[in-house]
Amino acid sequence: MTSSVPVSRPDSTSDRSLKGLHVITWGCQMNVYDSARMTDVLRPLGFVPVDRPEDADMVILNTCHIRDRAAEKVFSELGRLRKVREARAKDGRGTVLAVAGCVAQAEGAEILARAPYVDIVLGPQTYHRLPEMVARAARAGQAVIDTDFPAEQKFDFLPETQAAQTPGNLTAFLTIQEGCDKFCSFCVVPYTRGAETSRPVASVMAEARRMVRSGVREITLLGQNVNAYHGLDDAGEAATLASLMHDLSAIPGLERIRYTTSHPRDVDDALIAAHGDLPAVMPFLHLPVQSGSDRILKAMNRGHTADEYRSVVARLREKRPDLALSSDFIVGHPGETEEDFEATMQLIRDIGFAQAFSFKYSSRPGTPAAGAPMQVPEEIKDRRLQALQALLREQQDAFNADLVGRTVPVLFTGTGRKPGQIVGRSPYLQPVHVDGSVELIGHTVDVRITQRNSNSLGGVLVQERACA
Repeated sequence: MTSSVPVSRPDSTSDRSLKGLHVITWGCQMNVYDSARMTDVLRPLGFVPVDRPEDADMVILNTCHIRDRAAEKVFSELGRLRKVREARAKDGRGTVLAVAGCVAQAEGAEILARAPYVDIVLGPQTYHRLPEMVARAARAGQAVIDTDFPAEQKFDFLPETQAAQTPGNLTAFLTIQEGCDKFCSFCVVPYTRGAETSRPVASVMAEARRMVRSGVREITLLGQNVNAYHGLDDAGEAATLASLMHDLSAIPGLERIRYTTSHPRDVDDALIAAHGDLPAVMPFLHLPVQSGSDRILKAMNRGHTADEYRSVVARLREKRPDLALSSDFIVGHPGETEEDFEATMQLIRDIGFAQAFSFKYSSRPGTPAAGAPMQVPEEIKDRRLQALQALLREQQDAFNADLVGRTVPVLFTGTGRKPGQIVGRSPYLQPVHVDGSVELIGHTVDVRITQRNSNSLGGVLVQERACA
């Protein structure tokens, strides 16, 4: 193995002691949040974010194991970074190279075998230990690997958020729950993120308040199974996602609350009621179903039927009639027949989705479905995916078209590409572009939608207003 580059604690009074940190993030919003927190953890060592790996004294690959060929993409990127590292070394500059996240958790030993120039391999539950790992790698002169599931909760050891407190950040992610106990047949999350754990209410509330004080107006609560949240409150009782959102809604200045990703089995009465009772909870919900076939849902170990999913959606829409849905779909799970696929298509027609993410089934080593019989040929998966995506695109276009002529509140977050244009988020997460003053950025303003594009909307301000 190659020697690690020594990293010493900088003199905080000297800018010359600052070191560049470049984080490359793949995957879900939780990985985006984790990357920001790794940046926070390393700040006391003098690391500051830089835009290019060529300028970085440390590069972290924060990886995702959900998609196909995830590990190969990591090794391809590591090959590119090795050349960057070698070029910097010729100039007398060292580079610490770390691989984090779910690929690191699942394939840590393989990473070090195939890329022995990597200095640090760490799982998603151990990044609070990064300063220690950097020091160990420097002292030992060899790679450090830490893919444990520690008994302590990492959130108890993390510093206060810095990335979300950057002035100008109006939206932010906030992880409240990690891990999953559902063990769906196709999913690696229980093996890479571990069992379901939840942050205490006080910890979540403190971080949310810091975010809002810094200017954040919209928070998305994150978890692998976020509606299984059960963090302890001040009385030592287990809270729920619904009760937590009630608490968050009372924070002055927090205008919008979202949450993802949900499991249909954990949508309880209180959560459904919260959608109707709390104006801050946005009328847009990502609720993965994966399949519309009861036979495949059982093979996937989803723990619900297609009609039970329909029932949950109906109850949500009864409480919040303007609710729009997003979902996940997998085609070609082992054993899926044409009848099973048609059942999925029918569920999509029955419910209607404003947005969706759809994929071909791909085997994940160590998951039950990986060794299941009746694997579906790739050409059949391709055909089914194209048909499913065409239907979903038709529904997304119809949903966006239906908004034309309606007035929706838009949280403006920045300037558009054209001069004089600003852009914001609708309640349904579409980007909305209007001609307007930059003084509106940071404010929620009514916009009449006049145009739908492929993935965004155009509109006009209902009323210009002066903003203090």
